Parts: sequence; structure tokens; C-alpha cells
Amino acid sequence: MVSILVTNDDGYNAPGILALAQAMRELGEVRVIAPSVNQSASGHKKTLFTDISIQEKTLADGTSAIAVGGSPADSIALAALGVTPWPPTLVVSGINRGPNMGQDVTYSGTVTAALEATIQGVPAVAISLDSRNANAVEDYAAAARVALAVAKRVLEKGLPPFTILNVNVPAGEVKGLRLTRQGLRIYTDELERQGDICRIVGPEPGGVTDEEGTDLWAVHNGYASLTPLHLDLTAHRFVADLAAWDIKLG
Repeated sequence: MVSILVTNDDGYNAPGILALAQAMRELGEVRVIAPSVNQSASGHKKTLFTDISIQEKTLADGTSAIAVGGSPADSIALAALGVTPWPPTLVVSGINRGPNMGQDVTYSGTVTAALEATIQGVPAVAISLDSRNANAVEDYAAAARVALAVAKRVLEKGLPPFTILNVNVPAGEVKGLRLTRQGLRIYTDELERQGDICRIVGPEPGGVTDEEGTDLWAVHNGYASLTPLHLDLTAHRFVADLAAWDIKLG
């Protein structure tokens, strides 16, 4: 039987994870494990040698969930260690409130939960909605349909080891699905400081959106983007140049 583990980084009680869990039920048995509070931009944080709380919770539609007092990656790591039946057939992470494109993937708890799943040997999909104002389950309906279509195909075809699919869905009408590569984000963070208290604030990141074939271009032109991500971060095209440096040790 197909089993799907659903997680996110917005917290177990976010509307996006409820919309995702409801959509995934078409494919098989669904279990939910997610952070107890919002863990956006937590990156691939894995908590070691420190207590992590877990609690049984219920989503708005009565779905059982496990709330984890840690990061999205912690949620998947705990699941793999036996907090929930393991392995599932597929892990789906989201639906995130806000996009995860370009370099966002290094910050995103949504994406890194999926990466933790592939480290643990389970195929995974991360899905995000390009809207910060999606506050009701209905706001995620289009993204849930995209997630369902992608998840169906992953169940049929599988994924290579250490590879996930990162999906970003535009707000409003979705014209279709485009296979993309990561675009280039432009961050304009600002510092707020009061004495020894600092906050990182600022406007939403922009991006180079006119380069067709990138996730940014697709989403900003009304298409859902489908980007394969791999855990091998080696800069292969730089290896030969680096070798030519001929670094000598003392």
C-alpha cells in the first residue's frame, strides 16, 4: 500500500499542510509530522544531543499529526528513527506559504525536509506557493492539484538517489508546468538594531526574472516550476581550474 508522509516548515497547524494532506489522500495512506511552530528559513538544521519534544495533535479536519519541537529536518529524522512507521513510499513537504526559488532552497525548511528524506532513502517533493497572503485551505487548492500531479508521477517513475523535486506554484491561475533550473535571487535584507538587539528585515527578495528556463521566470509568467535538486554540491565546472592552482602545503 502507498504511504505518504506529509511535512512542512510553517508548522503543523498551517493551512498549506492541511491542503496537502487532503490532496495526498487520493494516492494512499497519509501521515503528518511537522514542526510545532513556524520554522521558516531554518535551513537543514538537525538537532543532536538535545531534547526534542513530540506531541500528538489534530488538524482542522480531524487528521492526526505529530508536532515536533524542532526543525523540519528534525521531523523527518525522528520519523526515520521510528517516531512514525518508516519508510513511507513518498515524502511531500509543503505547501509553503511563500516561494522557495533560486538560493532560497538553502534557507528553506520546506526544501531541506525533503532533502532529509532523500538522505534517509525516500523520494521526496517540496512544494511552495508564491503568496504570503494564503491564509485559508482554499487558497492552496491550485498548488495542491500541482502537488498531486507531480507526486503521482514520482510514485510511477521514482527518483534518483539524493535527488528531490522542488515545485513552486504561482498565485492565481496556473498556465501549466515547466521544467526549470534554479534562478538567481537578489536579497535586499536590512538591519534593525536597538542596542544589543538586532533583527534582519527588509523587502521580499527580487530576482533575475527575464531568463527563460529558470524557476523565477516560470512562476512570474504564470507557470508552476519543477526543478530537480541534488545533494552533490560539488562545483564540477570549477574543479579543473582549482586543480591548476597547484596549492602546496608548507
